[in-house]
Amino acid sequence: MQKAKLTLKTPAQSKSIVRISETVSVGGSDLLIVGGPCAVEDLAQMEAVASRLATGQIQALRGGVYKPRTSPYDFQGLGVEGLKILASVRDRYGLPVITEVMAISQIEEIAEYADVLQVGSRNMQNFDLLKALGQANKPILLKRGLAATIEEFVMAAEYVMSHGNPNVILCERGIRSFDTYTRNVLDLGAVVALKQITHLPVMVDPSHAAGKSELVPDLARAAIACGADGVIVECHPVPEKSVSDARQALSLEEMVSLARSLEPIAQAVGRTIPSAVTGNLPRFSYDLLPTAS
Repeated sequence: MQKAKLTLKTPAQSKSIVRISETVSVGGSDLLIVGGPCAVEDLAQMEAVASRLATGQIQALRGGVYKPRTSPYDFQGLGVEGLKILASVRDRYGLPVITEVMAISQIEEIAEYADVLQVGSRNMQNFDLLKALGQANKPILLKRGLAATIEEFVMAAEYVMSHGNPNVILCERGIRSFDTYTRNVLDLGAVVALKQITHLPVMVDPSHAAGKSELVPDLARAAIACGADGVIVECHPVPEKSVSDARQALSLEEMVSLARSLEPIAQAVGRTIPSAVTGNLPRFSYDLLPTAS
């Protein structure tokens, strides 16, 4: 990987910290815990998510508004309406938001509302998109392709950085295998390797790796133990009602419990998890709020 001039660790740059808001960053001593649904469905859903997670040591929200679905007949996301919902709950609860960008034409629009632009597994080697994101003034969360080697993953990050954007966060989300018991195989060896060879922050998505909610907490804990800088986890007010990836979503209480369970592991590896927000933030019940039409 000698051609990876910008991503590889050097004596002068052994660790990069990527700031995603005035108070939240990733790559330093604090772990970044991100939670939220696979897809933004309506304002009621995201109010319920944000109001609970803001008091549970989760520092950022995830939620898709443009969804790359295997079937063209599945829910494709709310688009701009979803972006406005994300921005609304961010401003109300102080949680920066991460959402996926699928096309060059979406970059400017998403950057107006979101704090971090995510490149999904299917687009890891969409080189025109990566080049364009290199000119975006927002951090990029780059997910590993479902069959990508570590070198291909690092070089994808190099595309973004070589076009002007140094704020790249790598995300291991599992690679495809012959075994169908889990959705993918979480490659924690790659996490260790990436931390050794690059200076970039490395996060782990145990939800897409496992595909089953009961496996997610242990995989998240293992990720922190092996050196990941944070985790991004799917959760939903009522997981069985989720329009996308319901099987792998935690409940909000399970998400809060997961974050709490990471504390002793973080301490053991010399990391910290920021304290939960205190104060009188409003709380919402997803079942009691009307859904958007």
